[in-house]
Amino acid sequence: MLNTIRHGAPTDKPTLMIAHGLYGSARNWGAIAKRICDDREVIAIDMRNHGNSPWTETHSYRDMADDLAEVIAAHGGPVDMIGHSMGGKAAMTLALNHPQALRRLLVADIAPVAYQHSQIQYIHAMRQVDLAKVERRSDAEAQLADLGVEKALQSFFTQSLDLPKKRWRLNLETLERDMPHIMGFPETDAQWDGSTLFLSGAASDYVLPEHRPLVKARFSQSHFAKLPDCGHWLHAENPRAFVATARSFFDA
Repeated sequence: MLNTIRHGAPTDKPTLMIAHGLYGSARNWGAIAKRICDDREVIAIDMRNHGNSPWTETHSYRDMADDLAEVIAAHGGPVDMIGHSMGGKAAMTLALNHPQALRRLLVADIAPVAYQHSQIQYIHAMRQVDLAKVERRSDAEAQLADLGVEKALQSFFTQSLDLPKKRWRLNLETLERDMPHIMGFPETDAQWDGSTLFLSGAASDYVLPEHRPLVKARFSQSHFAKLPDCGHWLHAENPRAFVATARSFFDA
């Protein structure tokens, strides 16, 4: 089963689960989880091939949705869920394939569509880091900088470094092989009628007006909102507004 990090304690409100994006981890969402867990239990999840969760030979959204359904079933579900980027696609697939697992869903800066860009260049960069020369995270960040990785992503990637074992907590081989699946979205005619909020960064281009008809076809009770002064990493760039919006949505 997937590795989880629990925050707070169960209350009369549904448990909130958080599914992170590509190259992320449950730990990345600690600050958000700690803000929300004052009145409900929050469970942040390491997706397969990330963090301390199992490494597998595949990384499809159907696989990830089944993983999440297993965690929810073990918890006693249904739950509320936040899914960011890749985690948002996994959460949408969960809603379509396991509709009884969720009560409400917040999809952070992603749409149920295939994207033309790829994130494979970052796998190539991480593979070029000479881990034998890494004693501190800053050593790896310096190498990533030399490889052209921007500052914010340097610190983000190195959060997935296991320094004592000099290894990445990312299954780079499987993630590279299944990158087309990660950039895509499963074809389906399924629909989910649970309340869904598509929350985007105002400076992001991941969720576009032309995506809305497809979103509405799959998620009939969907709504759209934008957070000011942030892009794709909206929860990190504007955490106060992100938490306030999430509280309002899940408490409605």
